[in-house]
Amino acid sequence: MRRRVKTLEEDYLATSTSAKKKDLPEEIVEFPEGVEATYSGRTLTLKGPLGEVSRDFVKIRADISLDGRAVTIRPFSTRKQHLATMSTARSIVNNMIVGCTKGFTYRLKVAFAHFPITVKVKGDEVHVENFYGERSPRVAKIIGDSKVEVQEDDVVVTGISVDDVGQTAANIEQATTVRRKDQRVFLDGVYIYEKRRGEQ
Repeated sequence: MRRRVKTLEEDYLATSTSAKKKDLPEEIVEFPEGVEATYSGRTLTLKGPLGEVSRDFVKIRADISLDGRAVTIRPFSTRKQHLATMSTARSIVNNMIVGCTKGFTYRLKVAFAHFPITVKVKGDEVHVENFYGERSPRVAKIIGDSKVEVQEDDVVVTGISVDDVGQTAANIEQATTVRRKDQRVFLDGVYIYEKRRGEQ
């Protein structure tokens, strides 16, 4: 017999009945000027000077409410895991604020010894050509609205979503992974060397 998984609301009612009598901690994240926020159906949307970013909090086990120009995050109970989830939700909201106001930039370095590597952006893909003399290019997927620009030996990934920018940079780095060879000797590849908040 399969065990039924509790829904988010059932878990909240089950774990917070006794905790409601106590003073639960809370995190309040205020929005800066120029940032507009809407919260509907467990989805938080922030609109700032650089664009609009949304995040689904369905799987985040915390009570989230929007009050004017601030988001209030409360844990379901005083359990350690629920307190940790509250901190996770706070970090997510802070990254959303930074994304729509300053953006995120990841820089990667193109390194090669014998075979010159060529990096090209084609649509929503990044093609790494002539990697160790291979005839077929290594292909990496660009996630979301991230933008990729090639500057000589650097590949610059920018965007307003830290998840999309980070995953795009990781895709490029992993596309040039060397398998079945000693990586201490075969050092060619495209490697992340800088992560920063804000456009360059």
